[in-house]
Amino acid sequence: MKRALFIGRFQPFHNAHLANIKNILKETDRIVIAIGSSQEKNTLENPFSYNERKRMIINALKKRKIKNYKIYPLPDLYNDKKWVDHIAKNLPVFDAVFSGNEWTIRCFKKYKIKIKKIRLLKNINSTGIREMMLKNKDWQKLVPEEVADYIGKIKGVKRIKDIVVSK
Repeated sequence: MKRALFIGRFQPFHNAHLANIKNILKETDRIVIAIGSSQEKNTLENPFSYNERKRMIINALKKRKIKNYKIYPLPDLYNDKKWVDHIAKNLPVFDAVFSGNEWTIRCFKKYKIKIKKIRLLKNINSTGIREMMLKNKDWQKLVPEEVADYIGKIKGVKRIKDIVVSK
């Protein structure tokens, strides 16, 4: 298989995402990383901007000398067919979609696109990490060190707490 598509919101990019990318690259030559909900930022579900999430991924992959990837924004279109069509028109051709997200899998199955289901790592997900940030728990061990450093630099934990307070 030459090229894979891996879609995620990466809010934030964590160790399970990194493990999935490494595993995908064992089966493929290149990976297209699509950052979903790319138009979203500064909300509880999507606190980080597209550019911030892209930087998290680049920092983590660069540290591990992973180079055979490209990152693309993927906005929400709120229509399964339009969303899949947007991907087909705006992202490079890919041989399979790697995902653990049931909605994403369902979208691509409708259009007979090859799906490879990824294994989700227990207790590592972005929602849980954001909740740990809110509760001042030790979330840093669940993300690559470069991501934790970057979130500190952009005051990401404070931003998430401020979003909750402003609701």
